[in-house]
Amino acid sequence: MKSFAQFCTEAYDASVMGSSQIRRSGEGGRIGPDRRRTEPEKRRVKAAGGGQTAPAKPYKPRKDIGVNRPRSEREQQPEQERGSAQLTAKEAQRKAYLERKARERGETQATSASELLKKKKKPTVSPDYKPAKKSGMTPSERNKQTRKGEALLRDLVLQATGKKSEKELKHRYTSR
Repeated sequence: MKSFAQFCTEAYDASVMGSSQIRRSGEGGRIGPDRRRTEPEKRRVKAAGGGQTAPAKPYKPRKDIGVNRPRSEREQQPEQERGSAQLTAKEAQRKAYLERKARERGETQATSASELLKKKKKPTVSPDYKPAKKSGMTPSERNKQTRKGEALLRDLVLQATGKKSEKELKHRYTSR
């Protein structure tokens, strides 16, 4: 009778396990595991109306699940031979002229590789910035509210000018 330790050493062959190419496929025929957030982790919400919010609907699975995309689809492929992008005589003249004018204006050119490869600074957000509060209204409810306010404003303007309709108001300002 074998001990448990002996059984484990025989069952686990390091040479086979280390070079194994078999990977567990994800659900729905996916190649890798599903890395999407679970329902409680999701923060996406939509306005449900009446100032309420509800969790947004889950994403639909892609149609190309389980299919490796070829490199030609993932990356832009060259359309011409290397070094074939030569300037015409007129274009070369124009480029030289523009470079000369830029030098005269005192503009610096980032032609060195180190300058081109420099990491660009990310724009910093002002510490005073506060995002707009969510209204909890659906787009149709927001539009309704906006139109109601515009109608109220229009009535106030008509009342203040002593006119009965908007046509009279417009005629007054356009007849100058």
